[in-house]
Amino acid sequence: QVQLVESGGGLVQAGGSLRLSCTASGRTINSYVLDWFRQAPGKEPEFVALIDWNSTPYYADSVKGRFTISRDNAENTVYLQMNSLKPEDTSLYYCAAATGYGISPKNMDYWGEGTQVTVSS
Repeated sequence: QVQLVESGGGLVQAGGSLRLSCTASGRTINSYVLDWFRQAPGKEPEFVALIDWNSTPYYADSVKGRFTISRDNAENTVYLQMNSLKPEDTSLYYCAAATGYGISPKNMDYWGEGTQVTVSS
């Protein structure tokens, strides 16, 4: 079992930045692909970014060029640096771990509880 705990969310003005962290326990994250999703009220989870076993990132078009995903296997942590935030980025952000490569929420093996990001205009 892998437990994931997100942190770093908050309230920020448009154009600002936040850095989300997701720390794993129970197992090392080395063998997992790590994803970030977000979910606004009444909507389906939306893929944001992932980082694979070789630390190669992949981004949703909506965040490309603004968000950066990284991982620190020694710290068992994945990060999401979010710059140039927009009001439409407001959402509950979740990290997830999967043994396989993919962007579908259905393929994730473990989820965190989420951290709220609110961007004011």
